[in-house]
Amino acid sequence: MLVGMLAGSISSGFLLAVMMSNAGGAWDNAKKYVGKGMLHPNNKHPKKTDEYKAVVVGDTVGDPFKDTSGPSLNIL
Repeated sequence: MLVGMLAGSISSGFLLAVMMSNAGGAWDNAKKYVGKGMLHPNNKHPKKTDEYKAVVVGDTVGDPFKDTSGPSLNIL
């Protein structure tokens, strides 16, 4: 029973860490994409849009995702 709990917790923790790492990177890439003005090419001030404000909030969530999942994946 203990071996099953250990294997289950390690495998689910690994999958959660991979998901968090990928999600954090995706939020960071989305902020760069919108910040460079690629979402609306004719807009001269892409950082003053509502979309940019939204991806900044998402990147605020994504940074701790990358910061916490990276070290946990290095252990495995």
